[in-house]
Amino acid sequence: MYEVRFHGRGGQGSVMASGMLAAAMVEEGKYAVSIPSFGFERRGAPVVSFLRMSDREIRQLTNIYQPDCIVCVDPTLTKSVDIFAGMKAGGTLVQATHHPLSELALPDCVSTVGLLDAVKIALEIFKRPITNTLMLGAFAKTTGVVSLESLKRALEDSEFRDAGLAQNMTALERGYAEVAVHHIERRAAA
Repeated sequence: MYEVRFHGRGGQGSVMASGMLAAAMVEEGKYAVSIPSFGFERRGAPVVSFLRMSDREIRQLTNIYQPDCIVCVDPTLTKSVDIFAGMKAGGTLVQATHHPLSELALPDCVSTVGLLDAVKIALEIFKRPITNTLMLGAFAKTTGVVSLESLKRALEDSEFRDAGLAQNMTALERGYAEVAVHHIERRAAA
């Protein structure tokens, strides 16, 4: 089973992204469950969403406390939330940020990092900092667990229409194309 925890802020589409990723996984013949988690339920408040995917039926519908991957759609969230809590060793981070890898403080459990200046791109496409679809493209390229084509089909089957669909399709493709993927070699302590 592969477990993903999405971190964002209310109104940024983290919950929608988790659901769309689940739909793409089902499109590929896998089992997937998207589990939203709401706290303050207001725009701008930190939100978390969870996704489990597997080749087998999934019966566990609880929060994810030890994710394989963390997707953080808001570049400011790491200042107020410990997004790395419980992350498995050898984990993957997909982060919206304009900072290079050398400027990030990453725990030793992270071995793969996908970095995308998603806010800048979102402002170009949507004129608003809505980064969820961009980060789905970045997730696909960084992890390889879902294809870009399956995400496109899930997007086409979503509630987006006309200009909104076209913008989100562009965002998905640019997220995939522009993410910088880094593999970190960790040396064992002596």
